[in-house]
Amino acid sequence: MELATDSEITGEEFRVLPTETPDEGVGSVEAPRGTLTHHYWTDERGILTKVNLIVGTTNNNAAINMSVKKAAQGLITKDVEIKEGLLNTIEMAFRAYDPCMACATHTLPGQMPLEVTLRAPDGEVIKQLAQNLD
Repeated sequence: MELATDSEITGEEFRVLPTETPDEGVGSVEAPRGTLTHHYWTDERGILTKVNLIVGTTNNNAAINMSVKKAAQGLITKDVEIKEGLLNTIEMAFRAYDPCMACATHTLPGQMPLEVTLRAPDGEVIKQLAQNLD
């Protein structure tokens, strides 16, 4: 409440309240998962007609992919049997970036889709293991 009423950060030069129904709006906020950028369009009644959300997961996608790849490469060796528990361990690689992947992918908790494809050096698929892809 103190920050919401602080005139030094809520003055007219920082915060503009609309005087009529806006037709477009953009906002960004820093959150634990990363920067969230929201872009909204409305019709003449103020009803949303289009929404574009860029969430922390999107911003962190390259780093998440590299971490998952490195985890999989470190965990999967010639003699390791690929089981569901291995998927759970690999899944931990992106939890540091996105502890709530269910929120980012709009899936129910515990049902995040994940697939591991093990390939030979020539690219041939040796084995696949997946969970919650349907």
